[in-house]
Amino acid sequence: MPSIDTDILHSLLFPPRTVAVVGLSPKPHRESFKVAAYMQRHGWRIVPINPNAAEILGEKAYPSLTEAAAHETIAMVNVFRNSEDVPPVVDEAIAIGAPAIWLQLGIRNDDAMARARAAGMQTVQDKCLLIEHARAAH
Repeated sequence: MPSIDTDILHSLLFPPRTVAVVGLSPKPHRESFKVAAYMQRHGWRIVPINPNAAEILGEKAYPSLTEAAAHETIAMVNVFRNSEDVPPVVDEAIAIGAPAIWLQLGIRNDDAMARARAAGMQTVQDKCLLIEHARAAH
């Protein structure tokens, strides 16, 4: 497993960017909602990817990355899905030309992330965007 260079983390975390959040729940008690709300409070534009919601955190939700990319410029894909569900998300992120993909804490798929790196994407896995942002901001 390649280690994550702190310069790469910093470059992904600052400045705020537009992030598509795959698996973003509209339920405030869910981690995906808490992380996305935190990022939004820190200047990030959230693009919810959830086929079962029309709007989350005041932003229009899209059923897929492909649909979102037709309307938004996505700088990073943040994934809240089970590890085994990552490969098709990575394939879609590659297809839309997303420059970076971030798998949340507890989510790992080395093969899919190797494909993402081979496609030129910056990759992070098994790290929480909120925790890493808060740590780097202090």
